[in-house]
Amino acid sequence: SLTDSPATLKILQKWVPRVSHHFDKEHYTYLGHQIVIQESIEYFGAVVWPGALALSQYLESNQEQFNLKDKTVLEIGAGTGLVSIVACILGAYVTATDLPEVLENLSYNISRNTQNMNMHKPEVRKLVWGEDLSEDFPASTYHYDFVLATDVVYHHTALDPLLATMVYFCKPGTVLLWANKFRFTTDYEFLEKLCNTFNTTILAEFPESNVKLLKATVRQN
Repeated sequence: SLTDSPATLKILQKWVPRVSHHFDKEHYTYLGHQIVIQESIEYFGAVVWPGALALSQYLESNQEQFNLKDKTVLEIGAGTGLVSIVACILGAYVTATDLPEVLENLSYNISRNTQNMNMHKPEVRKLVWGEDLSEDFPASTYHYDFVLATDVVYHHTALDPLLATMVYFCKPGTVLLWANKFRFTTDYEFLEKLCNTFNTTILAEFPESNVKLLKATVRQN
């Protein structure tokens, strides 16, 4: 179609006025807390995707199975911070990570939704998948009970560094919870690689949003 033309897209982008970089704030309720999320139109990572809603809902509904209280939790590709905020409310020590350009909005959301609450203070840090992991997060110091990831797999080229990052942070005893909307063949290819690398179980499927939620743990020799 005409709108698929790169030239047309450039014209549209040129003429769309940008009064604000932010959408209206979105409101969510988990565990009796109203969470207000500011989304940004600037980056993929600054929008609440279906996987984040699915994992937040699952953590809220399955607290006996996955008790996060006083557990160390790392979220990779935290985006708007919704999942990290829910983990904080559940009592976890949370480190929310993402690319540098996403951190300002991420920090804002986490700060405004966790201040003045009786919970462990969350941390926001830069994490580029596959880069400087042992320098920024030395294995001798950092061990996480849970690694959370939502909609980190989509049509991009960083899937091998993503898998390497998951492998790096998932030690014996670590539980990886990954929720993703499956859209492309690359999503299923990544799932196959994950299954070949970890012990993997599908915990839940959300047909209305085409989201799968998986649990992965390190294989024991």
